[in-house]
Amino acid sequence: MKSLRPGDDSPVRPSGQTSTDGGNGDERSAVVGNERLTALASAVLLVLIVVELVSSASLRTLLPIHIFIGVGLSGPLVVKIGSTGYRFLRYYTRSPAFVRRGPPHLALRVLAPLLLVTTLVVIGSGIGLVVTGPEQAGPLLPIHNLSVLVWLSMIAIHVFAYIWRTPRLVADDWRKQSGRSLAPGRGLRLGVNIGALLVGAVAAILLFPSATPWLVWSQTSQMVSAALIAGLIIATLVLLVTRPFRWK
Repeated sequence: MKSLRPGDDSPVRPSGQTSTDGGNGDERSAVVGNERLTALASAVLLVLIVVELVSSASLRTLLPIHIFIGVGLSGPLVVKIGSTGYRFLRYYTRSPAFVRRGPPHLALRVLAPLLLVTTLVVIGSGIGLVVTGPEQAGPLLPIHNLSVLVWLSMIAIHVFAYIWRTPRLVADDWRKQSGRSLAPGRGLRLGVNIGALLVGAVAAILLFPSATPWLVWSQTSQMVSAALIAGLIIATLVLLVTRPFRWK
């Protein structure tokens, strides 16, 4: 029987767990729906992260964008954490369909909690800096810079391990199919992501007035993002060594 999964080349597939066939239809739909929700949230986050990194290259002129996007991406990040956390719980509580689907690559499973922690530190310290302002930043600024330095390598591995399949999963959700959809709820998945974007945007708008001291400070201070430069160099070296794009 042809597999009902959206693809047969998941980054992780232990032997004997290559298909969701044979399980309950609702469970199979949950697996596919979860993958597509995660993929859409990941695509949204990737766009926002790229904008955030580009703005980091010239904080003197792009600091408003950096702050707005940095706060705004917290909404889509909640969706991504929620969808991946749901898969984690269903797999380790031995849901048959999720068990058959299999876990991610071992290296990605090891990386996941580290990536989660560093991401929360980057976002949390960044929002903390907006609230405190440059005069009372204290240890938040070095914490933010150091966490970005570490985070860049981790997010690079994560992105290159999954980027080859994310567009396909997103496209599958919008491709016309004959008969009953493998994963009903496409509108809900889209609505959740749009809602998360709106919540993040509202949070950014509400918090943005607090960033005024930083905007003034940025015009009178040298703001070279050394953490970004060093992080990108280290991330490039890590990618060349690990080659996560080959983890299939």
